[in-house]
Amino acid sequence: MTSTALTSLTEEERTRALDRFRMLCPFLEQGVPLTTVAKENGVALRTLWRWVERYRHGGLAALGRKARSDRRKQRLSPLLQQVIEGFALQKPRLSCAAIHRKAAGFAQTQGEPPPSYMSVYRLIRRLDPALLALAHEGTKASCEPSDSPHRSDAEAPNAVWHADHAELDIWIIGDNGQPRKPWLTIILDDYSRAVAGYLLSFSAPSAIETSLVLRQAIWRKAQARWHVCGIPQILYTDHGRDFTSRHLEQVAADLKIQLIFSGTDRPCGGGKCERFFSTMTEVLLARLPGHAPGAAKTNAVLTLPELAGGIEHYLINEYLVTSHSATGQPPQSRWEAGGFPPQMPESLERLDLLLLTVPKARRIHQGGIRFMGLRYIDPTLAAYVGEEVVLRYDPRDMAEIRLFYRERFLCRAICQELASETVTLGEIISARNHRRRQSRQTLGERRRLVDSLLETKRWAPATQQPEPPTPPPVKLKRYFCDE
Repeated sequence: MTSTALTSLTEEERTRALDRFRMLCPFLEQGVPLTTVAKENGVALRTLWRWVERYRHGGLAALGRKARSDRRKQRLSPLLQQVIEGFALQKPRLSCAAIHRKAAGFAQTQGEPPPSYMSVYRLIRRLDPALLALAHEGTKASCEPSDSPHRSDAEAPNAVWHADHAELDIWIIGDNGQPRKPWLTIILDDYSRAVAGYLLSFSAPSAIETSLVLRQAIWRKAQARWHVCGIPQILYTDHGRDFTSRHLEQVAADLKIQLIFSGTDRPCGGGKCERFFSTMTEVLLARLPGHAPGAAKTNAVLTLPELAGGIEHYLINEYLVTSHSATGQPPQSRWEAGGFPPQMPESLERLDLLLLTVPKARRIHQGGIRFMGLRYIDPTLAAYVGEEVVLRYDPRDMAEIRLFYRERFLCRAICQELASETVTLGEIISARNHRRRQSRQTLGERRRLVDSLLETKRWAPATQQPEPPTPPPVKLKRYFCDE
């Protein structure tokens, strides 16, 4: 079976594929028998086996085939769903049969058809296990189960990756020229403690920040001395909104990455990411201008690109090649030990779903396509003049953008002005704002100059001008026929 890129599917097809993947997750990741999955979800066993084969050969995109329109499905009203969930969260715990009886009685009082047992069972199964543990066993029990399996070290490179962010204790020059503290997002390999990817920005942690870091971590690096790459088996994060987005879940399912979340208010991976942030603060930030621990404030000297370059130099030349206290080996050497081949995506386009997407489609013109005040061109666009396309781009490198036509990848368009250098979105916005400020300043100076000239002319003493001579009266000629 030929593998299909997830980017070639429509949003509806991706949603359908993700729903089917969630149904297969207990079998694929937890070893639950497929007969149990079929019984719980009311789907034929042969259908589930067919989905499993498609997923194993073609990834998440192979599960996007349109569902049968005549499939019978009972619809529960939102009120009845809330009542069933409320019964499931009661303490002491009720059996599914007891919840079904209570729900049927409530539906009868509301004049609704009673729900089937399987509908109630499926609704209860979709509840968050952490929420059920919190309702039935308390706060402590709700945090412990998700953390305990991943507190020990991984047994191989790329087996478990951790993702986390932190606000750095350093003041740098912001876009508006005022001092600001940046955020750093990293992805750390559990086995080797090697950093697979990072992103420095002024933006608060978000799903797109995590997606961009994951894209950099998976793909091969441009730096020859930074070898960490590949698709991890598990991506372990905290339970923040930036890590639990549907956007990230789709890509993880397509690349066959298992997403696991820690408990609320628990350090990610037993504090391994926090340990890296602490080490970098003590070794790197402490020797840079603008370092100020805690709430202290000092003068900003560095810019965001300068700090990013310093962090990258520290990672490649110091952190990755220095023995780690926990493993006794340099992170990169430990990651490379054994010469294992990392599992890589078929192409970079398969990772394009992790890029930023422009909400509004852009029209292709004869001269290319305009975006952020820049012009992007590609020979492929000549056949699509007048058509609308969707843009995806990496804000760290605006030299090229990815174009998608009718939900399918079209081409990469290049900005010739930036082709020979890497320019970030922040730099473009900063330059544009600087140009606007200069224009406003020039406009203000011109207006003040004109106002001052007008004011001077208004109050200047008027010179006596000689009065013009009075013209003689004009005598009209009259004819004899005039009365």
